[in-house]
Amino acid sequence: MKDLREVIRRPLITEKGTIAKEDNNQLLFEVDRRANKVEIRQAVEKLFDVKVLDVRTVSVKGKDKRMGRIVGRRSDWKKAYVTLAEGQSVDFFEGA
Repeated sequence: MKDLREVIRRPLITEKGTIAKEDNNQLLFEVDRRANKVEIRQAVEKLFDVKVLDVRTVSVKGKDKRMGRIVGRRSDWKKAYVTLAEGQSVDFFEGA
């Protein structure tokens, strides 16, 4: 599809993502809306040098937001839950 860094936009560092990482060895990423599971798997394996067992994706609908009388809309986006093999890990905040 594209460059690997265009498939994965950013890691999602949230409370839910931290729990998923500790309990199920999963990572959360915001990915390109057109990316499929195979492309996400290849991008994570090459960028972070880990073994991926499973990829699950969720299409997140954008919210309607108001600024007084003006109604706007946030963009739709895609979230990926990536399950890593046992013993594999990625540290986003190594020294923090």
